[in-house]
Amino acid sequence: MSASIALPGATDRYEAPSTREPLWVKVTLITLALSFFAVFLLLPLGTVFAEALRKGWGTYLTVLVEPDALASIRLTLLVAAIAVPLNLVFGVAAAWAIAKFEFPGKRLLITFIDLPFSVSPVISGLIYVLMFGAQGWFGPWLAEHDVKIIFAVPGIVLATVFVTFPFVARELIPLMEAQGTEEEEAAVVLGASGWQVFWHTTLPNIKWGLLYGVILCNARAMGEFGAVSVVSGHIRGKTNTMPLHVEILYNEYNYAAAFAVASLLALLALVTLGLKALVERQANRQRREALRERAESSGE
Repeated sequence: MSASIALPGATDRYEAPSTREPLWVKVTLITLALSFFAVFLLLPLGTVFAEALRKGWGTYLTVLVEPDALASIRLTLLVAAIAVPLNLVFGVAAAWAIAKFEFPGKRLLITFIDLPFSVSPVISGLIYVLMFGAQGWFGPWLAEHDVKIIFAVPGIVLATVFVTFPFVARELIPLMEAQGTEEEEAAVVLGASGWQVFWHTTLPNIKWGLLYGVILCNARAMGEFGAVSVVSGHIRGKTNTMPLHVEILYNEYNYAAAFAVASLLALLALVTLGLKALVERQANRQRREALRERAESSGE
């Protein structure tokens, strides 16, 4: 990295020696980064697809249409379809409250939002077992009313919501804080209602950050293992999501089937990565256009 400084009266630009690195340093850093990427990311990913297709496409497709595999795929998509919208609503509401208003307990709310980042997913799943399990706080009442949460879909959804709810909020809070409240205040002065302010002023400004947070939330929801493993009960065909189904197949030495299902998760990760890159590109383009418009307006 080098910094260029224009000196008064000088025709050439001066490069500060303190910020120049020798060529061997640049080559070493690039080589280390590429080696790390190849060994820890590219090689395992390639291994997954190679093992999944080792016995041919026929075996691969047969494994994926097996009833237990299809059930795990449906359950994974169902849980993500429930957890992501819930986190979307919570994330937008929490970010709007934290970034736009001052209220008692604001720092405490931010701490609670970060809680899933510091608590092990296994511990969070255990908490739900202690609350809603047969011997838990609400277990007897749930049993009397024939309501099943643990070892059923509701428990899986609750565990997934817990481990994924920081993603949308944490993506929006710094973005909304940086934007300030001037545009919302101007809209209120012009007579806009609260919903009009949100739909026509706030939402257009945060749409790319919101989409970015939703993509990350969805990726974590589909790939969550620890918390879901505790509350699911590992009931084949009923409470096994795709990561749990992969574990069961691998423990049964059914490697072809395990890697086939794992390859679907890997494909979802690659799609998520592509969407993430696209959203980042659009967000950066929007940011550059906003800066250009601001510079032009200030120049006038």
